[in-house]
Amino acid sequence: MRLFFALKLYQPISVAFTDHGALKIMNSITFDHSYHRLPESFYARARPLSVRAPELIAFNHELAAALGLELSSVDRSALALLFSGNRLPESAEPIALAYAGHQFGHFVPQLGDGRAHLLGELLAPDGVRHDLQLKGSGRTPFSRGGDGRAALGPVLREYLLSEAMHALGVPTTRALAAVTTGETVMRDVPRPGAIVARVARSHIRVGTFEYFAARGDQAALAVLADYAIGRHDPELGKLDDRYARWLEAILDRQARLVARWLSLGFIHGVMNTDNTAVSGETIDYGPCAFMDHYDPAQVFSSIDRNGRYAYANQPRIAHWNLARLAEALLGLLSTDRQQATEIANDILEGFAARFERYWLGAMRPKLGLQQADDDDAALIQDLLDLMEAQRADFSQTFRKLANLVAQDRNAAELQFESQPALDAWLQRWRRRLQNEPGGPAAAARLMAAHNPAFIPRNHQVERAIRAAEDRGDFSIFHELRQLLVQPYRNQPEFTAYAEPPEPHERVLQTFCGT
Repeated sequence: MRLFFALKLYQPISVAFTDHGALKIMNSITFDHSYHRLPESFYARARPLSVRAPELIAFNHELAAALGLELSSVDRSALALLFSGNRLPESAEPIALAYAGHQFGHFVPQLGDGRAHLLGELLAPDGVRHDLQLKGSGRTPFSRGGDGRAALGPVLREYLLSEAMHALGVPTTRALAAVTTGETVMRDVPRPGAIVARVARSHIRVGTFEYFAARGDQAALAVLADYAIGRHDPELGKLDDRYARWLEAILDRQARLVARWLSLGFIHGVMNTDNTAVSGETIDYGPCAFMDHYDPAQVFSSIDRNGRYAYANQPRIAHWNLARLAEALLGLLSTDRQQATEIANDILEGFAARFERYWLGAMRPKLGLQQADDDDAALIQDLLDLMEAQRADFSQTFRKLANLVAQDRNAAELQFESQPALDAWLQRWRRRLQNEPGGPAAAARLMAAHNPAFIPRNHQVERAIRAAEDRGDFSIFHELRQLLVQPYRNQPEFTAYAEPPEPHERVLQTFCGT
């Protein structure tokens, strides 16, 4: 029995489309629909709502090729029709996914895709299955009174940050395309509308499991868990304790993911359980940002007034979110409630050790360290404490340390006010490097490969958004796209984008797109 009202089919807006070759190519896109074949309570059928005048902002040719999409000969106007949802391939069967979630610690039993449409799944040439979803493409049965649209600013932010994260080596959803809609959406003020087409290993979230657990639907939980295991961890599928081993695999992915975030100064902003993907990918780039000066209490989200999702809180919140997943899975872990709880707790207790191992594994190469030493955690933390006291820029401090090793430069380049404390730490670090194979040259190469020269600086992303929204100028956006493809490489022509903001340029808050 359907739990959701049927969404009225959209009325296509009249659009001139005479390129039959492009139409043929787009219709050659072959979607699979494994999630659509699950019980109907998992989703609602919903078509994107047509927009007035879609125009292409960007198309990710590299990603399209990796997905096996042969769209290089399709012109911009046809791509705009495709990625706005105005003209869908014949094989598309769009749906909106059902899920619940803990938002800032408070449980909401029904959320779901209120402004997103999953067109289908693509099987890439390497055999990996990917979802293709339009975000900002109109209302669905889960919209809860929202308009189902996205403003241009959040679309540009998601495109830039998700692609930057990919280039930095962090598991993430990716941006395939972005279009403007030719329509206005109302937020704090009227904003130009836009849609982003994003790709993910799946859109299954911790909140998806919470959705069925809240309804006491154990059968649906088993179906969902078996589907997710088959999609992400097929090697576990035949094990008798597959659900426990799978929970452990998700925990491992989240520990590794958040450790990577911290090593790059990234703050997600809204680590709700509905924004926690079981695939281990970073998902839902709302009020997220990279730190400029190091501050473990840094918060950017305009709605995180108590610092729940501050930079240093992210490991704790990841553990909390995993505990909510474990609660949802208790009935699958064992028919005996006490035994199930013991299994879950044993797995959850392993998070801290895994996270620390992954964090050290991510931070050591930032300091040119290949081998493990018992004092590494203290060495790293003492540097972070110095950086906090000096309000030192996170990314540039590590990049300049690499220059000190590579070119034997003076420590004054770091521009710390308290030089004696820095000198003492540098002496410890240099003694530590003496035990590393390959000498300074190897350390410098390692550091250059793990400390980005470029991140999507908040003030530069904001400049790109302001230029696009206020003047229809996407030049800054495209420059950022270009330089962030190779974030670890020195690019002298883009040096200004590596610099931290001046005091008047600092971005103190970022905002959700809803």
